[in-house]
Amino acid sequence: MGALGFCLLYLLAWALSENRRAIPWRTVAGGIALQLGFAALLLGLPPARGALFLLNRGAIALQDATDAGAAFVFGYLAGPPLPFVETHPGASFILAFRALPLVLVISALAALLFYWGVLQRVTAAFAWLLRRVLGVGGALALGAAVHIFLGMIEAPLLVRPYLARMQRGEFFALMSCGMAGVAGTVMVIYASILSPVIANALGNILIASVVSTPAALAIAALMVPFAPDPGGEGRMTMQDPPLSMMDALVKGTMDGVRPLVAITATLLVAVALVALVNRVLGGLPGAPTLEGLFALPFRPVMWLIGVPWSETATAAALMGSKTVLNEFVAYLNLAKLPVDALSPHARLIVTYALCGFANFGSCGILIGGLSAMAPERRGEIVTLGLRSILSGTMATCTSGALVGLIG
Repeated sequence: MGALGFCLLYLLAWALSENRRAIPWRTVAGGIALQLGFAALLLGLPPARGALFLLNRGAIALQDATDAGAAFVFGYLAGPPLPFVETHPGASFILAFRALPLVLVISALAALLFYWGVLQRVTAAFAWLLRRVLGVGGALALGAAVHIFLGMIEAPLLVRPYLARMQRGEFFALMSCGMAGVAGTVMVIYASILSPVIANALGNILIASVVSTPAALAIAALMVPFAPDPGGEGRMTMQDPPLSMMDALVKGTMDGVRPLVAITATLLVAVALVALVNRVLGGLPGAPTLEGLFALPFRPVMWLIGVPWSETATAAALMGSKTVLNEFVAYLNLAKLPVDALSPHARLIVTYALCGFANFGSCGILIGGLSAMAPERRGEIVTLGLRSILSGTMATCTSGALVGLIG
């Protein structure tokens, strides 16, 4: 079923194409080949898989260190010991004080890695591979590579000088990559949430982001074709780069405040608005919910990518929550599921399928951010925004199908 679902998702992207005669088949074939190659290497080769899974130890160390800092600043709000008796398990877990402070620590470390040149070397190597195999331009290749580590707004900022002259299809591909992955600042947070129910959670989330990137490029090339231009290498730029290690840590920490506030505000507003819509829908026969309505088309998709039919209702509900709200809420719901709600194999498939920013809130953030960077292309950005939710979701679902076959 996973193989069938993988093929049908790409066939759907072809069926939704704006111009089937202009599809860059080298980019499509190269993207699929890289997706399969990365999946086989990172999921099927024990040494490579083991090396990535060692990151979980680092994730635990980061979480423990962040907990120590948060406990110093926020006291018992950041975790036990409590000055009162907990009435029921989990009542003392306050998301804003327990999970979100990690954003600041990761942002500071990312700035330090940029100052040392580590981030540039890793992304340059991945961008070189994308240029050679897919034949895409340097700016698109670099933007796609950076998306593995940075968010859907931060990554385009690094190639901002190239945005105005990108082709429509290249712009869509860049947006699709943003929707098909998650930022490095939240990878460790998701890993800490999922670690009780998913073995080697951080390694799997990182693999999902790597595998989904060439998939997003291939699906975007099918849906909004463009003429590949392998020329130009692109260059990773940063406004006001840090002058020293201490400057990098300070700048990184301050830069982390914005996404931390954005995550908090988006979660608050998204949950509130969905609750409001659900209250309105509650007056209809059967009292449907918005997440439930969006879960309906995901049930056959989950079955096609390898989830047993008896478990597809649960998997589809998670995908519906991810699309209507965001992947943060969906991962929290996944971690809270009863042990027998999903088999370990199905949990792994769903973890990969959820690993992306493809939701309505992120679409609004993406449209707003890119419109500010390239105001002359705002019309195109708005038009392509909703399509990027679909392309990003399809890319992560193909990765879910692959992990179901190989994992």
